[in-house]
Amino acid sequence: MGEGWQAVDDYIVGKLLGADDTLAATLANNSAQGLPPIDVSPTQGKMLFLLAQTAGAKRILEVGTLGGYSTIWLARALPEGGQLVTLELDPHHARVARENLERAGLSDKVDIRIGPAAESLATIKGEAPFDFVFIDADKQNNARYVAEAIRLGRPGTTIIVDNVVREGGVLDSKSHDERIIGTRALFDRIAADPRLDATAVQTVGTKKWDGFLLARVL
Repeated sequence: MGEGWQAVDDYIVGKLLGADDTLAATLANNSAQGLPPIDVSPTQGKMLFLLAQTAGAKRILEVGTLGGYSTIWLARALPEGGQLVTLELDPHHARVARENLERAGLSDKVDIRIGPAAESLATIKGEAPFDFVFIDADKQNNARYVAEAIRLGRPGTTIIVDNVVREGGVLDSKSHDERIIGTRALFDRIAADPRLDATAVQTVGTKKWDGFLLARVL
């Protein structure tokens, strides 16, 4: 099925997205700089772009920058004067992301903050609330990141968490994989929080079998 999933993604990209030299250059630079190929797919990137636009997002928070591929998709959705704050642990990844954002002409909209995401989130105080939050970092801390997203958001804030199916691993209650343990804790956290209305959707394609969680702050 994997080849079929890839072929369908290629069909969708050809019909609805088309070629994008800036994004292609971003992925090429990420590879040349030794970054892992774990960016969202083009179709997922376009989904993030459309969801952020639909939400009318003027302030976006991203947890996990990597080389800035998803950052570019999200920053493109911002209106004039909008801002994206993105958190990245690795200084090398952040440097590559800055190069890619500069090439994309989006540096003025993006604030990259380097350090452990939990620590960076704790320092955000007194800023305007975020309208849209995308979480795609260490899965062990996803529940914590969602709690911070609620604190830093407002009623109506959209929260997206990536990689929540893990090829069905989310069903394994006895797993010793910290990423699966963290993902299951995320579902428990959201299910118990009356401030959120949420669902999750399985996905297949270039990124194999996974899924994303979509939540709205009430």
